[in-house]
Amino acid sequence: MNTKPYFFQSFAIVALAFVVFTGFKQILPDKIFSDSKLDSKNVLIDSMLIESVADDSLDVKEDSIAESERQQGQAKITFDATEGIEFPAETFDEYKGSQYLIPFYEKLYQLEKNPQAKVRIAYYGDSMTDGDLIVQDVRKNYQERFGGNGVGFVSITSESAASRGSVKSVYSKNWKMQSYLNVKRPASPFGVNGHVFFANDNTNATWVQYEAGTNKYSTTLDNPVLFYGKSSKKGKVNFIIGKDTVQKNLNPHNLVNTLKVSSGSLKSFKANFVQADSIPIYGFNFDNGSGVHVDNFSQRGNSGLPISIFDTNVMQAFNNSLQYDLVILHYGTNVLNYGNRNYSWYEKGMTKVVKKIKESFPGVSVLIISTADKSTKYDLEMKSDSAVVPLMKSQKKYALKTESGFVNLYTLMGGDGSMIKWVDEVPAKANKDYTHFNQRGAKVIGKLIYDQLNQGYEEYKILRQKRDAERNKPKTVKKINSDSVSVKNDSLNE
Repeated sequence: MNTKPYFFQSFAIVALAFVVFTGFKQILPDKIFSDSKLDSKNVLIDSMLIESVADDSLDVKEDSIAESERQQGQAKITFDATEGIEFPAETFDEYKGSQYLIPFYEKLYQLEKNPQAKVRIAYYGDSMTDGDLIVQDVRKNYQERFGGNGVGFVSITSESAASRGSVKSVYSKNWKMQSYLNVKRPASPFGVNGHVFFANDNTNATWVQYEAGTNKYSTTLDNPVLFYGKSSKKGKVNFIIGKDTVQKNLNPHNLVNTLKVSSGSLKSFKANFVQADSIPIYGFNFDNGSGVHVDNFSQRGNSGLPISIFDTNVMQAFNNSLQYDLVILHYGTNVLNYGNRNYSWYEKGMTKVVKKIKESFPGVSVLIISTADKSTKYDLEMKSDSAVVPLMKSQKKYALKTESGFVNLYTLMGGDGSMIKWVDEVPAKANKDYTHFNQRGAKVIGKLIYDQLNQGYEEYKILRQKRDAERNKPKTVKKINSDSVSVKNDSLNE
């Protein structure tokens, strides 16, 4: 049997298909064929993001949106005075919202007067802050100026445990973990870190071990405290510190319970959980009790939307112990590929998130950090992704709507095309995925964020001093001319 005709026929079909594909590619959207590569192991997409996109109509007239945004960008935003202090008016384009950070700035002011006081920040983010990147530099800058020692709250397990330098941790593989990224109804409420852990293996030991990192101000584990949740059954935990083993009871009566491991500072310890399978475990806190402390609650693939399912009562119970003064929401990386440049659905969802934050941590200030620049290939040329600016503006809108502070990370790092420059610099400050910063770049970003916050704080101090000076001015009593009074009285008598 002669197979040559079939071979040549098959070859011709493949060749024709290749030609058709090549030609068809030219008329498809350029962005589909981006050469940017991502590590699929590090890419997760939260379920709430997918549902929000599916539920919202993305049909939008971009011309009308652009015109309304142009007009809105130049409109003046004025602020109502807070405790007699009022920041200057801003336009939408230049919006920072320092007015809404006044409670946080006041706490820093009190800390400067009393170094034994304490200020705490919760920094929620996605893969941009994985491994404590950016956050550890914000933390270091604050602790350098205002004091404080320790890395704050640390989860039981973490995707970035091996790469984190500010604290080292290893743990057994038999922990059961539930995350707010993909579980809506956990067996027990999520902790302040968005996770809940269970030591539900009665056959093998379930353990976690921590060791102090090498970063400045985190070379010891200060006053380690375990946080755990409510259960009908008690349990035990064995703390191994050096050559000593101390067994302590877990009494899970409250929504959130604490157990001090040791007073003072440790270099390392191990915690073995015994008969604690029904008790929700959240993590450990490390801080020296004064100065500024910054907790990193990063989660790869997070859009920020899952925060809306936090249990308010549980968060308030956490806050009773941790007492937050500022909550930072740093998201956007995982939202850029959704929305067709219309992010009204995301704006709506994150407005609910900020409302949940303010309910959960009464009196807290909120700071929104926008998406950074991201580059995508268009017609064989790397350019800023067309979705970056629309998403950044949407983030600014819900910051303004919810009376939150705002950091425009896109413009801080250089604006249009800046991610390309960060990647191409020698040495590079960002990775070849044209999305994430490396350690060198993250350090710069952390300093840029701190500098904007500190600039707002310095301006606050000037405004506060002016207010205090006005309040302390001696009141002048106007002297009344008795002759003029008598004349008026005479005229009245007539």
